[in-house]
Amino acid sequence: MIYLDSAATTLQKPPEVAQASRYAIEHLASPGRGGHRPAMEAAAVTFACREAAARLFDVPTPEQIVFTLNATHALNLAVHTLVQPGDTVLVSGYEHNAVTRPLAAIPNVTIKVARAPLFQPEAMYKAFEDNLTPEVKAVICTHVSNVFGTILPMEKIAGLCRSRCVPLIIDASQSAGSLPVSLEKTGAAFIAMPGHKGLFGPQGTGLLLCSSQQVTPLMQGGTGSESMRQQMPDFLPDRLEAGTHNVAGIAGLLEGIRFVENRGTKPILAHEQKLIHTMADSLSQISGVEVFFSPENQAGVLSLRAAGRDCEELGELLGEGGYALRAGLHCAPYAHETAGTLETGTLRASVSPFNTEQEMFRFADELARLVKT
Repeated sequence: MIYLDSAATTLQKPPEVAQASRYAIEHLASPGRGGHRPAMEAAAVTFACREAAARLFDVPTPEQIVFTLNATHALNLAVHTLVQPGDTVLVSGYEHNAVTRPLAAIPNVTIKVARAPLFQPEAMYKAFEDNLTPEVKAVICTHVSNVFGTILPMEKIAGLCRSRCVPLIIDASQSAGSLPVSLEKTGAAFIAMPGHKGLFGPQGTGLLLCSSQQVTPLMQGGTGSESMRQQMPDFLPDRLEAGTHNVAGIAGLLEGIRFVENRGTKPILAHEQKLIHTMADSLSQISGVEVFFSPENQAGVLSLRAAGRDCEELGELLGEGGYALRAGLHCAPYAHETAGTLETGTLRASVSPFNTEQEMFRFADELARLVKT
C-alpha cells in the first residue's frame, strides 16, 4: 500500500512509538495515583512528554502543556474558555469543523469569516486586518488548511491580534511537526494540535498549549491533587486533566516528538514540499485533472479533482488499488466554500517523511489510468 493520508493520521511512524506504547501497557500505571514504581514511572514519562513538547513549541513551562484526546478536544477547551454567548469571533475561511461546530453550539455567537483566495498570504492577512473590528472578542485561525495545504501567514496574524489586544487560538493540526510553532513568539492564548498526525503519536492523543492559568474545564473529576476540594484545581495542567491519563498514548507521543526534534521541522517540511511538488507536476500532465497547488506556499497536503468524475468514487477505486487517500469535504466546508469546491469536494493526498518520490510517480500513473477508463 502507498499511504497518502497523513493529514488524517500518520500510519507510518517511527518504530519507537509502538515500542513505547507497548511498554507502557505492560509496565506503567497511572501518574499521580500512587507512590509505587509503576505509578512513579508513569509520572516520569508524562512529565518527559510535557518537557519535550515545551521545548519543541517554545512553551515557558511544561505545566502549560495539557494532554487531550485530540485536537478537537483541545480546541473545545480553548473555545469554551474564551468565547461567551453573544460574542463575535473572527475565523479564517479555511477552518475545520473542530472550530466551527463548537462555536455554533454556543448560543448567539456571531462568526465573522476572513476569506482570501488559495495560496495568497498577503490577501489573507488583509482579510484579517479588515475584519478584526472592535466587537471581535477572539480570533481562531488554522495554520495550514487540512484540505489544500495552504499556509496561512500566522506570524503576521498573531502580530495583528497582539496589537489589537484580541486573544488568538491557533489550530496547528496540520503544522505541528513540520512548521515552526511557538507559543512565546505568537503570543497566542492557546495552540491546539493532535498527537497522531505530524507528531507521529498514537490516535487518542493531543496537546493544548496554554499561555494562562485562566482556563475553563470541560470535565470535572479526579486529578490526584487537592482531593479534599470539590472544585477542580486552579492550576495547570491539573485543571484540564480530569481522570486517568492515556499513558500508553503519551508514551508513544513522547517518542514521536523526539523523532521530530531529532529530524528537525525544517528538513521534514522540505521533504514533504518536494514530494508535493513532484506529485503536482506529474498530476498536472493528466488531461482533465485540476490540481490545487502553489510552489511557494503549501505544506504536505494537495487536493485535486477530475472533470466528470466523482471524487468519492475515485478515492474508492484508488483504495482498491492500494493507494490510501481521502475524498470528499474533509470536515472543512468553509475551506471548500472559499475555494469554490463545495459541490464537488476534492480528492486529497497528504505525505509524511516516510513517503518517497517514487511513490508520487506511481500514484500519478495510477490516477491517469483511472481517469482514462
